[in-house]
Amino acid sequence: MSRYIHLVNWTDAGIKAVSNSAERLDQARELVRKEGGELGEFYLTMGRYDMVVFSEAEDDTAVARSMLKLGQGGAIRSESFRAFTEKEYREIVGSL
Repeated sequence: MSRYIHLVNWTDAGIKAVSNSAERLDQARELVRKEGGELGEFYLTMGRYDMVVFSEAEDDTAVARSMLKLGQGGAIRSESFRAFTEKEYREIVGSL
């Protein structure tokens, strides 16, 4: 499975309903699971982003579909990145 990093911000609607955000996180975990992925570690952060979330999925399409569906809820905006492990990194640079 491929790994991903998601940098997430609440929208105005999301921060207004922040008291429900833990429930929305549980719903997001289920949605991602239904799309064939898995939400891993979650961090509430201070600074430019409100949250950082790690996930795994079989392919980029599953992640894109999941994040688009989550965005449709109107509570978050996100940036997602494919992340390579150190082993994958070594294989990539070793093949140059």
